[in-house]
Amino acid sequence: MQTLLLAVGKLRPALRTVCDEYLRRLERCDGIAEREIREASRASTPALRQREETARLLDALPPRAITVVLDRGGTGWSSELLARQLDRWRTGAQPVALVIGGAYGMEAAFVAGATMRWSLGPLTLPHELARVIVLEQWYRAWTILRGEPYHK
Repeated sequence: MQTLLLAVGKLRPALRTVCDEYLRRLERCDGIAEREIREASRASTPALRQREETARLLDALPPRAITVVLDRGGTGWSSELLARQLDRWRTGAQPVALVIGGAYGMEAAFVAGATMRWSLGPLTLPHELARVIVLEQWYRAWTILRGEPYHK
């Protein structure tokens, strides 16, 4: 299964270290590629930032990918439900793209057009921290599927 994590912005060094650790652990599962999308730093309004960053995310999506947008209004999954969902995606022939927007989020039309919307809960999280949580949960889901002791 090809999985791509698309995220707007670069991580601060401490969070980069944590993400790199989960990316390393995921190599022994099915792996996941990460691509950072440049922030729209010169856009004058939040709406223009959203538009520019969403366009960059769209350009980076693999063709025919199952697009899973991280969105507070999406569906929340337990780790076990995420593992079952990951198992369904694993049996399909399509790549999966996990998409995390920037500080101002993504355009509503892009979010609405995604295959799925995944919520990490009702809290508003910094997009950098959301990336850490997504990678940790992706790793946890794999360990559940593999019957490994990481999951408690």
